[in-house]
Amino acid sequence: MNAAVRLSVSSLRAHKRRFAGTFFAVFLGVAFLAGTLVMGDTLRASFDSMFGSATSGTDAVVRSADAITTPGDSQGVRQPVRTDLVSTLEDVPGVAAAAPDIEGAGQLVGKNGKPVGGQGPPTLAGNWITDPKLNPYQLAEGRAPQKSGEVVLNRGAAKKGDLKIGDTTTLRTPDPVKVTVVGLATFGGEDGMAQVTFTGMTRADAEKYLTARPGEAASIKVRAGPGVGEKELVDRLTPVLPKGVEAITGQESAQENTDMVSSQFLSIFTTLLLVFSGIALLVATFSIHNTFAIVVAQRTRENALLRALGASRRQVTATTLVEATAVAVAASAAGLAGGIGIAAGLQSLFPAIGFPFPDGNLVISVLSMVLPLAVGIVVCLGSALLPAARAGRTAPLAALRETAVDASGASRTRAVTGMGLAALAVATTLTGVLVSPSIWLAAFGAVLALAAFVVLGPVASTTAVRILGGPLHRLRGVTGGLARRNALRSPKRTAATASALMIGVAVVSLFTVFGASLKATMDQTVSRSFAGDIAVSTPSFGAGGSGLSPRLAGAIQQVPEVDTAVGLGRGVAKVDGRGRALTVTDPVALERTFDLGKVDGSLRHLGTDGIAITRSEADKQHLATGEKARLTFTDGKQESFTVRAVYGRSELAGDYVITRAAWAPHRTQDADSLIAVSFKDGVSTDAGKAAVQKVADHYGNPEVQTRDDYAQSSAGGIDMMLTLVYALLALAVLIALLGIANTLTLAVHERTRELGLLRAVGQTRAQLRAMVRWESVLVAAFGTVGGLGLGAFLGWVLVKASDGASDSAFAFAIPPVQLVIVALVGLAAGALAGLRPARRAARLDVLRAIATE
Repeated sequence: MNAAVRLSVSSLRAHKRRFAGTFFAVFLGVAFLAGTLVMGDTLRASFDSMFGSATSGTDAVVRSADAITTPGDSQGVRQPVRTDLVSTLEDVPGVAAAAPDIEGAGQLVGKNGKPVGGQGPPTLAGNWITDPKLNPYQLAEGRAPQKSGEVVLNRGAAKKGDLKIGDTTTLRTPDPVKVTVVGLATFGGEDGMAQVTFTGMTRADAEKYLTARPGEAASIKVRAGPGVGEKELVDRLTPVLPKGVEAITGQESAQENTDMVSSQFLSIFTTLLLVFSGIALLVATFSIHNTFAIVVAQRTRENALLRALGASRRQVTATTLVEATAVAVAASAAGLAGGIGIAAGLQSLFPAIGFPFPDGNLVISVLSMVLPLAVGIVVCLGSALLPAARAGRTAPLAALRETAVDASGASRTRAVTGMGLAALAVATTLTGVLVSPSIWLAAFGAVLALAAFVVLGPVASTTAVRILGGPLHRLRGVTGGLARRNALRSPKRTAATASALMIGVAVVSLFTVFGASLKATMDQTVSRSFAGDIAVSTPSFGAGGSGLSPRLAGAIQQVPEVDTAVGLGRGVAKVDGRGRALTVTDPVALERTFDLGKVDGSLRHLGTDGIAITRSEADKQHLATGEKARLTFTDGKQESFTVRAVYGRSELAGDYVITRAAWAPHRTQDADSLIAVSFKDGVSTDAGKAAVQKVADHYGNPEVQTRDDYAQSSAGGIDMMLTLVYALLALAVLIALLGIANTLTLAVHERTRELGLLRAVGQTRAQLRAMVRWESVLVAAFGTVGGLGLGAFLGWVLVKASDGASDSAFAFAIPPVQLVIVALVGLAAGALAGLRPARRAARLDVLRAIATE
């Protein structure tokens, strides 16, 4: 073993360049993984500290005990508590102070007339709590609001909206309210709670604009007197609380806020990054394996001589594994340092792009260091295991051979195995997509498809390179012909080199196809369900935005050019014990403006005790027209509603429809999410839109769009998602390019004598460089074409699996322009990867090259 170590060390010293690509592949993968883990730990610790600091003066929170949670909403909606409970709480021994916390949606309009925030995180408004210890926001500049119309903004929102003390602007609640900024505040020492915006109003204004009825609050914050602990305070408060109201400690409330941020943002964000770290490491696996396979092939004579001199198979294998271990440990250790640097860079970058990364030192846990180090070492050693075993099987007689070039091709066994895997992948995928819809079964089929592509790579590479390289001989003459022959020389090597790029291109293509399908689905949904001419909406998604004033639809209805204007509001209730979202609207106008499919019963007579539901929900709840459904609202009241209509489609109209009169007694902050408008006959779209825009300008200036524009803007978040995905996948593509460059560099070393002979018989340096570059392009073309095919297939699988697992109908779409761009980028990447090996080949000394053995 000592001899194997010494040989490995000598080999590493003599051939450092051979393992440069492997080093950087491991380094980048480990750095990305370590950076993700460190950043996640740091963000969680920072938010823990920030929430703890902001709520340090709140010892207990009194709130409704029950929350109604609808699908897709983990936080839920709670019943408000009465503010007159404050005086009762203040009389409890040990209570130093109590204050109502009134909270609702409120979106600021910036100085440029555009809304501030709303792209995901909530936009909040509430009463400014005068007790500084109970208020999570600390006044940093100016003063607290004292009269109606005065507000305090968190400093981050003020910066985004270019607002300062003394400015007057509009606050959408959703009814537009003219406000004057009199103060700026911080949250836990930061400019805000992540990208959440907050507007603090007087208590009277908050009750007027944010609640359905005066005397209600989201919760009541309580501060304990000296010597009273949080748990003791909760125990004292509980006996005086009315039924359905509970008290929790301030620490529990802070933890809930941290968990909410973690579940809604941090977990999703870090999981996304970890997935792409895994993709990068998978790509690195192919690059590393190819490097060691080539190195072992090049050292065939050297290993054979060692065997002839008495070295055992185990010693030869150990020599290769020791080299792999040395590279793995060095690259992984460097990757840990790089990961810490990435996390530190993101900590500085996030505030610059508008995300207030909380201050604090980086949190470097044992897990975030040990896991990437272990993964890097395992990936590198696992990738080198088969080449090392192959090195150990080298026969002593191989020392007599003149060449050490790996000319292995595709065996019959590989072809049969690959075809079997492909057949199994197709069968499993089609079963999970078409026969018995299952995302997990479809995902397993997708993994089998990836394995089949990898196994069949050497089988397909010969045919693919011949076809792809066919035009080269005609376009580039002898140089193109030689490039194609070099790429055909070792089908297994060509396939292994291209596989890394194939995976990167496949994932890019997968998300491109899925993104295009989501856009097509949105367009199909709007075209099929939305029968109006224009849509009025607020540009927001996620929890952000304040919605539209429920009075706006009525105002638009009065416009002479308008035939019908219907607003879609949102409510929540438990339907027979299950939390469900309700659409609050005028059912008659809804039926005129939206295509609801086949309707059993009638939407014209819902009244205050009727409800309309989709056919899919009726089947789930075992309800039919004329039957009773029991609804429990957030105010705790239960009422029976008669199912008076069952309709077919639900994409925009929702699954449950009730009238505004039925919702009014139970409503909280009322708002519409969309207003659909139909024009009278003979009214042009431009004229009608201009007339509606004049009315909308008085209600906070929401967006007025044509039906096509509304469909495109509704899918706007998809482009943001794809931009992030492409940026993250750039790492995987970079690793794949390093693999191609490393393979070509080793091939140039392997073919030194051959290249010298070509130069000796008249090949110019330019021709030699072109030959190597075109070989790189051919390998990249093979990987790109395979990746495009695999990605399109997996995109179809994902769309169909989502369609089967969802009530909504998904449309499948192939975006030809985007995929052509992906293909061109893949080819350009291949040309880029071949630049350095081509320059190195052109610099070879002719005589020394010919003399090389």
